[in-house]
Amino acid sequence: MTAIPIDYEILRLVWWLFLGVLLIGFAIMDGFDLGVAMLLPFVARTDIERRVTLNAVGPFWEGNQVWLILGGGAIFAAWPPVYAASFSGFYVAMFLVLATLILRPVGFEFRNKVADTRWRSFWDYALFAGGLVPSVVFGVAFGNLLQGVPFRIDSDLRIFYEGSGLFELLNPFGLLCGLVSAAMLATHGAAFLTLKTSGHVQKRAQEFIGTGAAVTIVLFLLAGLWVWIGIEGYAITSAVTGREPSNPLIKMVSRQPGQWFANYATHPWMVLAPCIGIAGPLLTLLLTRARRSGLAFMTSAFGIFGIIATAGVSMFPFLMPSNIAPTASLTVWDASSSQLTLFVMLLAALIFLPIVLCYTTVVYAALRGAVTERDIERNSSGFY
Repeated sequence: MTAIPIDYEILRLVWWLFLGVLLIGFAIMDGFDLGVAMLLPFVARTDIERRVTLNAVGPFWEGNQVWLILGGGAIFAAWPPVYAASFSGFYVAMFLVLATLILRPVGFEFRNKVADTRWRSFWDYALFAGGLVPSVVFGVAFGNLLQGVPFRIDSDLRIFYEGSGLFELLNPFGLLCGLVSAAMLATHGAAFLTLKTSGHVQKRAQEFIGTGAAVTIVLFLLAGLWVWIGIEGYAITSAVTGREPSNPLIKMVSRQPGQWFANYATHPWMVLAPCIGIAGPLLTLLLTRARRSGLAFMTSAFGIFGIIATAGVSMFPFLMPSNIAPTASLTVWDASSSQLTLFVMLLAALIFLPIVLCYTTVVYAALRGAVTERDIERNSSGFY
């Protein structure tokens, strides 16, 4: 058999990084769609304003779903135990996300089919729910990962989830993380609207950024303080090697207060992640006031990167800790697919991910420019 040219430990680390890239890519690219949907009832008060708002994201939202598919596929193929445990434990939450995401294409397509105020209002609030619910649930999921998930693994490496359902996930810290996610993405959506709209919609979006950025920073800091003083982190206490076949049960794990901050002491450069998470929304606010919409959108994206990266580097090497059987916690070193699988997937990713980035860049460049009320009035049937 031909030797694989990349070390197993390095492949696992690379796929941890790829997973982070895909999750952050989804949050940035599809996040502004979700944010615009959340803001729809507030930044647009007339029918024509709401059509402008929807058509600002209309050409992009379907393509942005690719990042969600890529992220789910990467978890399934590269980290199968994580996929199994998360989709078992978060099944109802995932179903809720999918149900509300389905409202988005239906709302876009159906809203303008009937010229009735109640009909259009119904779909406006359906789109609002399709933006708010996934944003909150994704944050709640991260909050529960930081606290640990109630699953165990038996001697045959079968995973058993022992949680009580959706309401267990909606604990105070999980909800706080959900609010961080919603505020972050709503601010991102507002930054996008300042770039792609004009008139009253743009003005209201600019006004919202001040509140949204401040709320994002405050909630992010509050969540960090809670993790520091109220959440026990996880630490591997046995010898660790990243070159052995995946078996989560061969390690020892302990829970310790403040352990999620240990990586920052060991690797001080990691503190860049929370710093970027705070600086991003702040710069977005300042650049919006300076009428630099393009740069404001970019700094909003950097803020999302920083906030999600903070969770990732804080938990490393844990991917999904267990709060009822800490030894069964899934980590980068013991929850991956085989070395050959990771290598073949890496080759595929190096080929196809640049293609995705290239066509995304081309689409955004071709469809640059703001959507105006005059555009809608000139070709009403050609827009959502």
